[in-house]
Amino acid sequence: MSMSISGVLGSKTAEQNEPRSGRPNTANNDWNTARIDELIKVDRRLKLKEISLKLDIPKTNVYDIVHDKLGYRKVSTRWVPKMLSD
Repeated sequence: MSMSISGVLGSKTAEQNEPRSGRPNTANNDWNTARIDELIKVDRRLKLKEISLKLDIPKTNVYDIVHDKLGYRKVSTRWVPKMLSD
């Protein structure tokens, strides 16, 4: 008995996500982004875990803010802005 994937999954696709229950992410906001940016500007040798402990927000959220929103990356133990090249 062979059944296709579409038959198992029905008509829903990955693009049709329904709203999920649960608490929304509140740590990735502009206020925390500004606080993290200030901490990094004061001490570029901070680790994600240290920032997380200082601000009492999850390390995964700190990672998202530092890498995705602020565009920093670690180079030789310092946070530096990513340089985009053509």
